[in-house]
Amino acid sequence: MKIIHLTDTHLGYIGQKIYQRSPVIALEKAVESINQEHSDAEMLIITGDLAHAGHPEAYETLEKTLSELTIPYHLVIGNHDDRAVLSEIFPTFELDENGFGQKVIETQKGVFILLDTMIEGTHAGVYCEQRLDWLENEISKADAANRPVYLFMHHAPFDTGIPALDVIGLEKQASARLADIFDEFGNIKHLFFGHYHRPIAGSWRGVAFSTLRSMNHQVRLDMHCESMIQGCFEEPQYCVVLLQDDATVVHYHDYMHSSEHFDIGDPLKAHV
Repeated sequence: MKIIHLTDTHLGYIGQKIYQRSPVIALEKAVESINQEHSDAEMLIITGDLAHAGHPEAYETLEKTLSELTIPYHLVIGNHDDRAVLSEIFPTFELDENGFGQKVIETQKGVFILLDTMIEGTHAGVYCEQRLDWLENEISKADAANRPVYLFMHHAPFDTGIPALDVIGLEKQASARLADIFDEFGNIKHLFFGHYHRPIAGSWRGVAFSTLRSMNHQVRLDMHCESMIQGCFEEPQYCVVLLQDDATVVHYHDYMHSSEHFDIGDPLKAHV
């Protein structure tokens, strides 16, 4: 099973540039690339910061751009988003019984759970007791049915080693509760997240994770500065994820890379 993961589209109002660059162009090219190269994917999931400041025009642009996709898509909310505006413009952005943008997607390879770590007034992530109880219940149901679980969220529940971003990661109390959930259930296979604008992969509590660059501006690999997030314009990317029974394979695709392409050789024949 193939899915596409991209993150942090950061769209503004019509004509707005974010850090002197228009994120619409990169997203349009991503949609074109996905349609041309990966139309066999089951779905696209975008892990938050869909808008740069929750502006209605940003979501209208997002809806118009994503309407060109030949595959279905699902949205995760981020700290730059507006939950009410997002749910109004995208009917498929479902609110749970407590008013949070969370949902469960049943797939042939397991259960996808999309989380809401947003709270107004801060760029840090929050995951309250209501949301934690909901998540534990959904993972428990999947575990009882012997179903693998794949989680999608905006903020990571651990430090990444980039201090200026780790201070706006998920709050420590929620991270500790999530750690208990990860330790309790053995059916959580992978954690996908956004927020960090960098290609990062590893494992937490024995569960693999991955994130990637955004559609617009990136974060430099600065492991020293705590008082300022350092930006840059490395190329945007999306991930092509292959879900297998015994493996999860994540390919990072710099789809706007413009260097020369050439044939290296037949892999089954000797060549120099």
